[in-house]
Amino acid sequence: QLEASVIHTDIDRATDLLAGAQSIVLVGARRMFPVVSYLAYAFGKLGIRAVLVDQIAGLGAEQAFVARADDVLLAVSCAPYTPEIIDIAADAHRRGVPVIALTDGPLSPLARNCLLWLEVQEADYGAFRSMAATFALAMTLAVATAEKAQADD
Repeated sequence: QLEASVIHTDIDRATDLLAGAQSIVLVGARRMFPVVSYLAYAFGKLGIRAVLVDQIAGLGAEQAFVARADDVLLAVSCAPYTPEIIDIAADAHRRGVPVIALTDGPLSPLARNCLLWLEVQEADYGAFRSMAATFALAMTLAVATAEKAQADD
């Protein structure tokens, strides 16, 4: 499904933005926290500056406030959406920080407050949803961003 739903020009645009960012600020919570945590690890291993907003002590908004106009905030949330992630992305967008969202469709509240959103649909098994497509898209973004960043050097 990921191959059919993703728009390749949007991935190219997203990786251009990420490769050109001073820092990448990563926000996600609940079941999406492993995705942004993995991205923090991957970007770090690839030599790309990334900041993981871990929301310890409820300080997610304060942690994400480090994002500036020459950074990119990458927000990940799917239904049921985490209100704090939606608020952090909306605040960054209002402050002129480019926001890229990984979300589940055009009706997502993240899609309203971002420069670019990438759709990812997961298989749903009742209360359990697979994370395979989201991780595959995250891996694609990390590797393609690193390739572009190296090409720019």
